[in-house]
Amino acid sequence: MTDPMRIQPSELDQLPDRDPEETAEWQASLDAVTKAAGPHRAAYLMRRTLEGAEAGGLALPKLLETDYVNSIPTADEPALPGDPEMEARITAWNRWNAAAMVTRGSKHGVGGHIATFASAAWLYETGFNHFFHGKDSQDSPGSGDQLYIQGHASPGIYARAFLDGRLTEAQLDNFRQEAGGNGLPSYPHPRRLPWLWEFPTVSMGLGPLSAIYQARFNRYLTNRGIKDVSSSHVWAFLGDGEMDEPESTAALALASREGLDNLTFVINCNLQRLDGPVRANFKIVQELEAQFRGAGWNVVKTLWGNAWDELFQLDTTGALVRRLREVPDAQVQTYQTRDAAYIREDFFGKDPALVEMAKLLSDDKILECFHLSRGGHEPRKVYAAYKAALEHKGAPTVILAQTVKGFTLGEGFASKNANHQMKKLTTDEFKNMRDLLDLPISDAQFVDGQVPYGHPGADSPEVRYLQERRAALGGPAPARRTQPLPALPAPADKAFASFDKGSGSQSVATTMAFVRLVKDLVRDKETGKRWVPIVPDEARTFGMESLFPSLGIYSPKGQTYEPVDRDQLMYYKEAKNGQILNEGITEAGSMADFIAAASSYATHGEAMIPFYIFYSMFGWQRTADQMWQLGDQLGRGFLVGATAGRTTLTGEGLQHADGHSPVIAATNPAALSYDPAFAYEIATIVKDGLRRMYGEAKDGEDQNVFYYLTVYNEPMPQPAKPSGDAVDEGIVKGLYRFNTAETAGVEVAAANAPRIQLLGSGTAIHWVLQAQKLLAEEWGVAADVWSATSWTELRRDAMEADAAVLRGEERTPFVRQALAGAQGPVLAVSDYMRQVPDQIAQWVEQDWSSLGADGFGLSDTREAARRHFGVDAQSVVVAALAQLARRGEVKATAVKEARERYGL
Repeated sequence: MTDPMRIQPSELDQLPDRDPEETAEWQASLDAVTKAAGPHRAAYLMRRTLEGAEAGGLALPKLLETDYVNSIPTADEPALPGDPEMEARITAWNRWNAAAMVTRGSKHGVGGHIATFASAAWLYETGFNHFFHGKDSQDSPGSGDQLYIQGHASPGIYARAFLDGRLTEAQLDNFRQEAGGNGLPSYPHPRRLPWLWEFPTVSMGLGPLSAIYQARFNRYLTNRGIKDVSSSHVWAFLGDGEMDEPESTAALALASREGLDNLTFVINCNLQRLDGPVRANFKIVQELEAQFRGAGWNVVKTLWGNAWDELFQLDTTGALVRRLREVPDAQVQTYQTRDAAYIREDFFGKDPALVEMAKLLSDDKILECFHLSRGGHEPRKVYAAYKAALEHKGAPTVILAQTVKGFTLGEGFASKNANHQMKKLTTDEFKNMRDLLDLPISDAQFVDGQVPYGHPGADSPEVRYLQERRAALGGPAPARRTQPLPALPAPADKAFASFDKGSGSQSVATTMAFVRLVKDLVRDKETGKRWVPIVPDEARTFGMESLFPSLGIYSPKGQTYEPVDRDQLMYYKEAKNGQILNEGITEAGSMADFIAAASSYATHGEAMIPFYIFYSMFGWQRTADQMWQLGDQLGRGFLVGATAGRTTLTGEGLQHADGHSPVIAATNPAALSYDPAFAYEIATIVKDGLRRMYGEAKDGEDQNVFYYLTVYNEPMPQPAKPSGDAVDEGIVKGLYRFNTAETAGVEVAAANAPRIQLLGSGTAIHWVLQAQKLLAEEWGVAADVWSATSWTELRRDAMEADAAVLRGEERTPFVRQALAGAQGPVLAVSDYMRQVPDQIAQWVEQDWSSLGADGFGLSDTREAARRHFGVDAQSVVVAALAQLARRGEVKATAVKEARERYGL
């Protein structure tokens, strides 16, 4: 049997042993220590030896776990600057007001969270007093640091803003009561409180992912010469339970691979999820340490407070450290709520050496250690961890700070499984908290059972100290700059007008048309450098490979190899100042890129124009939560769903066939969703989007929107843009008449022929145009064809018209105006499910019907897929005849005849 304490030769080490005798001596020494001093001593020596080797730069595999103790010994901690007593009083006021705000709000049934900030208060306060730079920082003016606040800790941030004078008592009383216009959102929501919050974080997992890509985008801005933000630091505050989300750890390797030492994760390890222990039978701190160290991060553990120093000094055998490593998280939580006798028996009673140690400890000492003393609750230890994080170079840092959930809230809260759902303290609990925090709040201030807010006064030493510290660090934080930037100059009309004449006989897919437009726009002398092309490893699919050598792919290392296609015209070029973000196979990472670039106008005062192009099926379906985050963060830019539609991506099948992304996009109020049919429509939409988001917005227009365009990989001849001023307006608003039966040149035998209005979007316009010809030539029906560039924008305009009526205003929806006077029924056709065009049905005065590609996609030719879904030209003809037959305008037998003729 193999001895588990023996060092086994590495299976990966195939080098010959040049000195077997020396190797044997080392192994014999280890065996001797094991035999004489025990396996624990031998393991200790090995760990210290490996740590020393690593520190000395020897190329050895790293230890993934260290002992369950602080990374920074007490003796090595730097002195805490400033006035610790003053900071303690400030923190006490913030603890009180955070709890008071949530408790007062609970009377209205709006809820709130108390326990999270109670555990994390010093993690934030130490940063606000000594580390977090504001927007007026001299080192990074207009940018400062980027703070990703843990969502459930928002009451503590509001409490600090109240103490600072940025919020009023009335606003605190409107916590989670926003409808009146003077409330505070539940969590960090920039769209709801745009002067305070920068980053939405409460959709757990998105905060850590976004923080990594924000730190990476900061380097991108610096390396491209847009703005030097090398002094900005990204701080992400996370919960240990939040790390269960796959997005939380999805980009750890990216952060270490690119050496993002401008990034620090602070994980509040209070060992509790929303319902109970995080790793009830295991240890989350050790698990996270192994995960982050394995990914190449610098790990700083801040677990135990100063009260533990005496215990560690008594641990001459290592028994205490071993016991701390083996006790599962749920048991540590239990110790927090039990008396000294229980802890003596259950913790110390497992090892003779610990039994002897416990004899030297008073009950008060044991309770101080196990109930109160955690590294995350002691500002000096937090300060030491933060300072170490900033001083570490070459890799990002994660700080694992152990705390107690519900700390200072009393025995009814601390470490209780239900404390995440507990929304209020009783009057007696508040009075106990007051006494614990030593706050000057009298019993008389509790009027009719209502807990009072506490404030030492606008000119008090506490407030002056707080404001002086923030001024020294560059102003208030968190804070978002809301003043508008100067409008970006509009690109030359030539780039857009070149699409107006069409492509003649040449077939061009709208995906290619969009890429060509971007190629022209990135050459613009004024704004070209501000474009941020983002693609998840499918650039060649979208015809973007020509951008590789001209723009370069961003890499902080440049290109350290000779590309295999270097002798080709469109070779693969990486560069430190590269403009393209080619993210590999990660739509989530690409969206995080997009969000950082899309909100750079506020974060850094630098407007950037991101466009993210992706398989449309793998955009909204896969990352819709991030698109909601994008809307909350008031991001601007262009999302482009390429290879769009349910029937155009031949051979790919169910998982690739998008028939519903516009439905999901329609649920996002910030998304302007378009399904353009022709190249000139794309140019018109992009031009207007640049004006609205980055130029001079019209009265009433919200600039904080983003565009979603679906483009297709089906090459078709691109027609010339119809004449008339109404065309551009119709393209932007969502509907215009492309042609009539007369202008299309199709001949109808009867002068009083039945007439129908055919509405098509995207690639469906081509089936509609074929149907227009068939209806005229084979059935004597005149059809007018309309291009519906945006069903969603038509619906939103109509809904706004309805809302205007409720306000006593008369307004006609644009879709009704556009179709006014159009003869006959309306048939709408889309390569998406019928729900997409049906969005506008209730506002169309004519008889309405629709066709769409409902159901799962399938693999086949385009023609076969369209016949399967009943959206091809022949199906459109039959549907049109059926509508007209119901109105008595064609014979009912015509419908049956058409079905048989076309084999439907």
